[in-house]
Amino acid sequence: MTRLNLTDLREMKASQTKITMLTSYDASFSKVLDAAGVDIILVGDSLGTVVQGHESTVPVTVDDMIYHCRHVLRGSQRAFVVIDMPFMSYATPQQAA
Repeated sequence: MTRLNLTDLREMKASQTKITMLTSYDASFSKVLDAAGVDIILVGDSLGTVVQGHESTVPVTVDDMIYHCRHVLRGSQRAFVVIDMPFMSYATPQQAA
């Protein structure tokens, strides 16, 4: 099974095929989402509150995001994986581009 890519998503949009997206933070849940046919899996910085127990997402680091993204990628085969950039992970909008 090959992983969806941006071209696939553009074609789905052009043909008005519904695109599904859900959030996952680990391999086991991303495996379930993949098996269910979810098109996009988001690794959200919400992991700060949901997984790490913080009061907000502010303490989440880029390293935290990379760690969880690795597990989501390991658990999925088909879904396109999107990862949030945590708060203040870049100093200017130009650095984010």
